[in-house]
Amino acid sequence: MAVAPLAALHRKLFDETDGSKFARLKERLLKKHVPDDRLAVLDILMAYARDGQLLHWRSFLMTDIVALVEPGEHGTFFSWSLEMASLAYWGVDGMLKSMGKAAYGPLLALATAEHTTLSVRAKAVKSLAIFSRQPFDAGLPYDPGHWKAEQLQLDAVLAWQRDGYPDGAGHALPATHAALDDPRTPLEKAAAMLDKKLAARRRKEQDLAQPSNWLTIASAADMAGIAQRWALPEHYRRFLACHSPLRVCIDSPQYFQGLSLYGAAELIKAQHGYAWNPVSGDAIAGWPEQYLVIADAGADPYCLDLGAIADGDAPVYTAEHGTGTWCFERHADSFIDFLNEIATAA
Repeated sequence: MAVAPLAALHRKLFDETDGSKFARLKERLLKKHVPDDRLAVLDILMAYARDGQLLHWRSFLMTDIVALVEPGEHGTFFSWSLEMASLAYWGVDGMLKSMGKAAYGPLLALATAEHTTLSVRAKAVKSLAIFSRQPFDAGLPYDPGHWKAEQLQLDAVLAWQRDGYPDGAGHALPATHAALDDPRTPLEKAAAMLDKKLAARRRKEQDLAQPSNWLTIASAADMAGIAQRWALPEHYRRFLACHSPLRVCIDSPQYFQGLSLYGAAELIKAQHGYAWNPVSGDAIAGWPEQYLVIADAGADPYCLDLGAIADGDAPVYTAEHGTGTWCFERHADSFIDFLNEIATAA
């Protein structure tokens, strides 16, 4: 008797011992059978997560299981997964998707369990923060696998539990200047063009607990600290004040190593290793004192020449790092030209 295609694929998955071949079988299962047999596919994947012979694939399948499950489905499976060291990390998201707020108690218990792996505890806190819109993850890395134990904010999480798990307001959007929506000057038009490109990136991926790729209004304290050290060309000063880059990194063929454009909050520290020794604070020999590093691409600096300010702007120079001596070349005639170049490349 002929075996139905789904049953045959089920058998092949459980019999396969080669990881690469298993991956192809799994993709075939998802592509061909999810549209008409989602629940059956889920049963196969969950059965493999429990008993499959390729142990690493048991955990890899969890992301597919979480993606396929609908609210109210398979809460028992995800509750079980929290007890499995290799499955618990992604089981956290499955619990929330399946059980909603009913998952809060078990996940809080997981977050506070000191015997549990730190990355799993951090994942529980991060996912609870996202689901409840509470700020337990404020300022922390997007990947909870990079959190430290002291960053778990368990006191805040436990206080939230005592208050009855109220919904939060979520993270506020970074403050931006109105000129981004109504640019009039050449500087504003260049900034607005860059922000339009950055906004497309933000729509694809953004974690407001650690916002990235924004042009924001700088703090008065940051601008005051900068003013104490340098007399900036007006165009660059205004750019920092009104459109200060917040974790802006441009990945493009032109900047194949990625270009980091500094904001007001990091500009002073960004001079470390170029102009100043970060330990002693002394000037580093061989660095032109009039050069202010405003960006880098793979540690190759892009610098404003503060000794050549004219008409509110200054040229931009760059050099390759790690050669023993700095050999700067003129890269752009002005900061506005440099900003337009970045916006075009973004």
